[in-house]
Amino acid sequence: MKKLYPLKLLLLTLLTMQLFACGEQSADSQPNQAVALARADECHLCGMLIGTFPGPKGELYTKTSDTVKKFCSTRDLFTFLLDPEYRHQVKEIYVHDMSKSPWEAPLDSHFIDARSAWYVIGSSKTGAMGKTLASFGDEASAQAFAKAYGGTLYRFEQITLALL
Repeated sequence: MKKLYPLKLLLLTLLTMQLFACGEQSADSQPNQAVALARADECHLCGMLIGTFPGPKGELYTKTSDTVKKFCSTRDLFTFLLDPEYRHQVKEIYVHDMSKSPWEAPLDSHFIDARSAWYVIGSSKTGAMGKTLASFGDEASAQAFAKAYGGTLYRFEQITLALL
C-alpha cells in the first residue's frame, strides 16, 4: 500500500498541473485590445509617424504574435490586411469610430472592432496617405458623413484591394 502513495501523489500533481494549464490556455484566448497610439509610433506598413496625421487609424494583431501592428491610416491597414500573405493570419482589428472622434486628432478611447464598422470610401476628407476609409460604429453616422463629404458606404467584408 505504501508503494502506491507516491504514484497517487504523482498522478494528483500531474492532474493539477494540467488543470492549471487549461486555465492559462483559456486566458490566452482572450482577445487583445486596442492600445493608445503614441505620437512617435511608426506605421507598420509605410514607416510614417502615426501621430502627426489626421483621419482614422488602425491596429491589428496576428495569430502568431501578441504585438500590436499600428497603421497611420485605415487605407494602410486594409492594404496590409488584404494582402494574400497576411489575410488569414489576422486576429483582432481595430479602427477609430469617427462619429465620436475629431478628424484632425482621433481619440484612442474610440477604437472599435473593424469587422463591425461601416466605411465610407471616396470622401473629400484625407488621412495620412491621402484618400482614406472613414470608419464608423453605425450606419447612420456613416451615411451622414457621406452626405456631407461624399463617398460610398461599405461593410468590412465588401472592401477589396481594387476599391483601395
